[in-house]
Amino acid sequence: MPEPRKQQPTLEQVAERAGVSRATVSRVVNGSDKVKADAARAVEKAIAELNYVPNRAARSLAQGRTNSIALVIPESTAKFFADPYFAAVIQGAAMYLSTTEFTLSLLIATESDPAKTSRYLRGGNVDGALILSHHADDSSYSELAGALPLVFGGRPMSNEDGDVFVVDVDNAAAAREATEAMLKAGRKYPAAISGPQNMGAALDRQLGFEQAVHAAGLGVAAVAVGDFTPGSGETAMRDLLASGIKIDSLFAASAQMAFGAMKVIAEAGLSVPRDIAITTIDDDSFARNASPALTTVAQNAEEQGAKMAEVVVQRINGEMVPERIIMPTKLILRGSHGG
Repeated sequence: MPEPRKQQPTLEQVAERAGVSRATVSRVVNGSDKVKADAARAVEKAIAELNYVPNRAARSLAQGRTNSIALVIPESTAKFFADPYFAAVIQGAAMYLSTTEFTLSLLIATESDPAKTSRYLRGGNVDGALILSHHADDSSYSELAGALPLVFGGRPMSNEDGDVFVVDVDNAAAAREATEAMLKAGRKYPAAISGPQNMGAALDRQLGFEQAVHAAGLGVAAVAVGDFTPGSGETAMRDLLASGIKIDSLFAASAQMAFGAMKVIAEAGLSVPRDIAITTIDDDSFARNASPALTTVAQNAEEQGAKMAEVVVQRINGEMVPERIIMPTKLILRGSHGG
């Protein structure tokens, strides 16, 4: 026979124990400063003695809040579960929010109707939202910026001049630094595998690669396009090798694509970095477990997630925050760049 559920103490019982009205207890629970100090102390003492836990739903209703923040990832579930970047951002956001009254709701949005996600966000279900992996062909999230506190992880490619708050890294500078590591090691024939052309991070990383090549006086370099996944790195590398273009170095816009490219290089009987040096961005399991380990520019995705959560909470609370926050990156030299 199941054990009967223990009845939780009520607001009325706290009021009776503290010798105050129900309204006074409610004001203390909701953080009001319009309560005399001795009454507040009596309520807090009664709460501790009774082990009273405020009703979150009722409290949220009184405050006009849901105490929920959505993290929206407009990608397929397959890509979501395969990419360690998403897990790190989620962990950072969740850890930060665990220190607040807010909880995190995860929405993987691509495989459903985008309008459904937009309606959910507009429908008073959350107090704010974090948007990752934004694509240029979906303006629905940017259009929400005036109605709901939003924070983007990486710059969106629509409504950039509107009420848009972004936590990002300097992707162009990161790509320049990664490319320069190979060029400083003496490589003269660089190529690149860029990311999706409808994403700001991919375009910025491609720009940084091209800037480094131009600054070195090496002319126009070959660029293939992937989608940040290992499989797309394999396909792009096969295309580059099949083109007959001389290549002695490769910048891949993600560690996953670099990992895939290395597989194809090995299958072709070539060696990294002897025949083709490689650098990338992201210090994830793909970068660390490659052989040789990948020289990369690391971004701390967990810290990015925490900062995104911090900014959206500040916006919900009406605090002033900068519209663009750039997180630091770090070059990690390993064996793949040929230095």
